[in-house]
Amino acid sequence: MTTSGDIIPQPVVRLRELALSAAGAAGVRAAARLGLADALGEEPAGAAELARAVNADPDTLQRLLRALTCYGVFAEQPDGRYAHTDASRLLREDTPRSLKDMVLWGTEPWTWELWGHLDEAVRTGKAVFPELHGMDFFDHLHEHAPESAAVFDRAMTQSSRLSALALADRLDLSGVGTVVDIAGGQGHVLATLLERHPGLRGTLLDLPEVVAGADPRLRPGGALADRATLLAGDCRREIPVAADVYLLKNILEWDDESTVLTLRNVVRAAGPGSRVIVVENLVDGSPELRFTTAMDLLLLLNVGGRKHTTAGLVALFEEAGLTGAEVRPVNSYLHLVESVVPERTG
Repeated sequence: MTTSGDIIPQPVVRLRELALSAAGAAGVRAAARLGLADALGEEPAGAAELARAVNADPDTLQRLLRALTCYGVFAEQPDGRYAHTDASRLLREDTPRSLKDMVLWGTEPWTWELWGHLDEAVRTGKAVFPELHGMDFFDHLHEHAPESAAVFDRAMTQSSRLSALALADRLDLSGVGTVVDIAGGQGHVLATLLERHPGLRGTLLDLPEVVAGADPRLRPGGALADRATLLAGDCRREIPVAADVYLLKNILEWDDESTVLTLRNVVRAAGPGSRVIVVENLVDGSPELRFTTAMDLLLLLNVGGRKHTTAGLVALFEEAGLTGAEVRPVNSYLHLVESVVPERTG
């Protein structure tokens, strides 16, 4: 029997919290969908006032706020009102480094279904999404879950905005005439590079439905359109572009076979001396290890993919015919792996 004077061992506290940690994910999702952070201004506000602003029940909103403050998302004042924290501001749509769409993407309805099958995926080493839904993840997303697909597109753009400037700072593109951003989404990284380097020309290669929604700066009539080419295609089938630099950011997360196939397609398209630059979260080099390892498991569940170790990604480079890969950090959660296409022999 436990009395009020007993101290609960920290491992017990931590494991109980982990077992119910879905409540934290659900809480930030609810706050994002309600627009709670947008409703709260610079001055603290009470739960009743916020409930009116987001059309919620005051009592249950109070309970949600109480739970979120435990994670540092909002802060309760001595008078019972709530104020912003650095974390809650990231849920606002008008925050320059907003994570609202990333939060929604990481907590989409299909994610809850998948997590319950993690033991099965660990036993088999295979994705569970295709068996549950009868088709591959991205096919299902675009054919049967257009709202979730739209969230994905926004989240990837949001992610690119967060990393594009840091990547542009790290990439030495002096003397480079052409770059192709492979599976580059809406092309925010490519647009940033073109803005940084006025003499650079670039190609955005992605699936037709993705390219159709490319960054307005890259589309006809856009500020960068005269130096940009929008090309619909699947990099796992073919990369029909010759360029000085091939950029692949956060896409080599499929099964190893698809990763090697894509890198080999790059080698086939590239001339000797072309640079191949892969930007990824590496599970053995990221200070944000909880985020990276969680993404690693989610990739296993939905596409049978993975976040790589340094040695594992370098080995896939070598299997694809790329040697001498160099690894260096971009920021606190991204690494850049670069190699050069060798001279062809035989």
